[in-house]
Amino acid sequence: MRLGHVIGKVTLSVQDPAYKGGRFLLVQPFAREQFAGAPMTPLAKGLSLVVYDNLGADLGHAIGFTEGAEATAPFENPTPVDAFNAAIIEEIFYKPPA
Repeated sequence: MRLGHVIGKVTLSVQDPAYKGGRFLLVQPFAREQFAGAPMTPLAKGLSLVVYDNLGADLGHAIGFTEGAEATAPFENPTPVDAFNAAIIEEIFYKPPA
């Protein structure tokens, strides 16, 4: 699982029925500095990703997401999805190794 920051929403004109009840979010993965409390800075083009969300995360939320084969596990039938929102994060406690 990786952590990321929701920076936008994706609007679809046509949606596969497997995605009913959810939506797609644009997410910026956390870098090491964000774990220590640094502000989110824009990434270079192509480094954000689209994450399927059925938990209700919104702009500005920190989320935990899975990628690859694990992202398809919550669906009953084979569904094409690259990343799945598994958690909405409320607090992060970070203590770097000494």
